Amino acid sequence: MEGQYVAYTFFRVDPAWRRLPVEERQAGKDAFAETVEDFSDRFEHLRAYTTTGVRPETDFFLWKITERYDALGELGAALNATPLAGWLETPYSYLATTKASQYTSARKARKITPHGLPYLVVYPFVKVRPWYALEEADRQRAMDEHMVIGREEFPGIKNHTTYSFGIDDQEFMTAFECEEPADFMHLMLRLRHSEASSYTERDTPIFVGRHVTVREALAALDGASARVEL
Repeated sequence: MEGQYVAYTFFRVDPAWRRLPVEERQAGKDAFAETVEDFSDRFEHLRAYTTTGVRPETDFFLWKITERYDALGELGAALNATPLAGWLETPYSYLATTKASQYTSARKARKITPHGLPYLVVYPFVKVRPWYALEEADRQRAMDEHMVIGREEFPGIKNHTTYSFGIDDQEFMTAFECEEPADFMHLMLRLRHSEASSYTERDTPIFVGRHVTVREALAALDGASARVEL
């Protein structure tokens, strides 16, 4: 395969874990963080995002980008071996790959490279089947309008669209880096008026993650990052 595998794995901690002794919780977080850090050189990008305080069913997620599919399983198995894993649920997990877009002049798969912006908005995306029955010229016209809106009216928002046909339940995984979540809201509101938007079947659930180190994401699980030492 020419391209990358792109995966998003979401985690939620069992509330009962917060009743464990502080030392036991810290040891679990350290082991989990060390595993992620140890695997960072096996991935092109391995980034953590916190969702604590935003969505009730997730606390943080990992954005994983690699050319090796097996790297995803290797990391998952290693994380399962940590003490914290016994207290974590995975309410959502998404898999996608890169390929050249049929709506641009690109002939090779675009390389997904994070821009380092503070927020990442992620959601699965499915189009209605009549979209694929349109003439190619009609689909191109609708997508040209869609892309121009994003590129010219919201240049600060960076799009990372990947493809899930046949390997996951959605058709696309869309991810947008931005400076402020409200910026993305305005983009989506604007796109509601575009022709391509009328062919959307599903674009939820939507997650807004703030980029942090994995240790910062884990510290938020039990409020360690908010404690003030007296």
